[in-house]
Formats: sequence, structure tokens, C-alpha cells
Amino acid sequence: MKRSLLIAALSTVAAAGSAMAQSSVTVYGRLNDSLEHQKVGDTSDNKVQDSASRIGFKGSEDLGGGLKANFVIESGFATDTGAANTGTPTSRFWNRESTVGLSSSMLGAIRLGNMPASEAYFATADYVSMHNHDTGTSEDALYRGVAVGRLQNAIAYTTPTVGGLRGDLQYSLGEGAAGFDHHRSFAVNFDQGALHLGVGYEATSADQKSLGLRALYELGAFTFGGYVERDSGTAFKRTNIRLSGMYAMGASEFHLNVGKAGKTDDVDNTGARQVTVAYNYNLSKRTKVYAFYTEIKNDSAASYNSEFTGVTTGAKLSSIALGLRHNF
Repeated sequence: MKRSLLIAALSTVAAAGSAMAQSSVTVYGRLNDSLEHQKVGDTSDNKVQDSASRIGFKGSEDLGGGLKANFVIESGFATDTGAANTGTPTSRFWNRESTVGLSSSMLGAIRLGNMPASEAYFATADYVSMHNHDTGTSEDALYRGVAVGRLQNAIAYTTPTVGGLRGDLQYSLGEGAAGFDHHRSFAVNFDQGALHLGVGYEATSADQKSLGLRALYELGAFTFGGYVERDSGTAFKRTNIRLSGMYAMGASEFHLNVGKAGKTDDVDNTGARQVTVAYNYNLSKRTKVYAFYTEIKNDSAASYNSEFTGVTTGAKLSSIALGLRHNF
């Protein structure tokens, strides 16, 4: 009897160990703060600036036969105050992402839930923003992609990668939330050696559209990238261009980003320009210190901004920053 109980107990432990080996949960996140001297027009201020800090949990379970179940839940917060970033609309704790799905190496992956941003954005603007992951006051202030941050109640499909080519489709049902109905996103990425290409298209039920093309090329210690975006709708049309470059030398990275937004609806003085010069020093694979100067020059009838506050039409914005970022 005792021997039978021992065998049963050992079998249970072995089965539990096997099940644990087939599933995993990872805690991850980013803390990113900088000390900045910011200027908006003639007004200047010193701030501790958070740049999209976050904490998340992701996991997968091997279901056998190449099929996996996956989930991601991610919440944003401000490290400078400790406050939760509740996003838009407000009162969403898992504001950055909350998705569940299935994936297969042969069939691709499907996800349901609240998507962090459109795959069109990830394939274009986000891809070439190399110095600080397109966050904070030095983020790309000129990209307008119509579905960014608006893919809740969504379904997404990612194709398998074949010959460096991968496709993504997203569709948001909206479910009656104002400004969130029926957003659609489509993206194709191609990666082959040093060459990386992308195209992204997104549209809303209000007939707003955005089409972007991106290219990035690695040449030894140099990386060159850029994108062009054309957006249009019943109330606007505009072209936005950005070029970026990086030179890596040991643990050091030197960055330059230049962007220009054209006139909206061909109306004079509605464009803007943005320049960012940055330096990163990688203390490890997960931790870096950085410094940057970023400047946004609005034409007299424009009010582009990123994380700056109190921006008025025609304002010139700038920030000198020294920061620390840690990924875990």
C-alpha cells in the first residue's frame, strides 16, 4: 500500500514537472527616466521626465504538434511620480496591451484583445527610431498614423516568416466606443541580411488613411534608416518624411534623426521640422545612459508636440536631457 502511494506520488511530481516544462511565464519591463531642461516658446523648466516605463507579463504553453497558446498583459506607469498611465480611454490598467492567442510555425499566429499600437506603425516610424525607442520628448512628434493606440477589441493575424517576408493584419471592432470603431491595419516586413524594408497601411471608419514606406540598411558600424508617410481623410492630407542614422563604436552609439512634416491640406504655415542628436552608452545589454538634444520647430499655424506640455500654435520646443534606461 505504502509502495503504491509512493509510486503515485512520484508519478504526480513527474507529470507536474513535465507540464511546467511545457509552459513559461516571463516578467519584463522598462524603467526610463531623464533629467531635462525643456523649453516651450519663451518658457523653460527643469523636469524629471518619464519615457514610457512599463511592466508586463507574457507566457506561452506548448500544446503539442507545433501549436502554442500565448498571452501578454502590459501596464504603463510614470517612474517620476509612480502614477499609473491609464491611457486613452482612461481607467485601463492593462493600457499598453492585453492579448491572448494561438501560434504555429506553419500557420502563423492569431491574437485577440487590446493591441499596443498598429503593426503599420511598428513597420515604419517605430522601426527607424533607434535612440530611445520612440519615447519621451525626443519621440517622433510628426508621425500621425491614424490607428496608433486605438486597437482595442481587436483581432490580429501574423503570417509565418518565409524568405524574410512577414505579413500582419489587424482589425478593431470598436464596439461603439467613440473614436475607436473599425480601425484596420496592414503591414509587410522584409528582412534579408543587412537590408530591412517595411510598408504599413491603416484606416478608420471615418475614412482617415495612412500609408508608410520604410527602409533601413546596416553598413558595418553605420545604420541608416528612414520612412515616408502619406496620410489623408475628409479633413486633411499631408506628407511626413524622416531620416535617421546611427554610428556604433564599442559601447557607444551616436544618433541623428531629422524629420519634416509637410503642409496640411496645402495650407501655408502648417508644417513642422524636428531634429534630434543623441548619444547612448550601453553599460550592459539591458542598461544604458544617454543624452540628447531634441528640437521641434512649428510653422505659425502648426502645433506638433510629443511629451511637451503647454504647446501653442507656432511654438518652438526643445529639450536637453541626460537619462538612464534599464530593461528587465
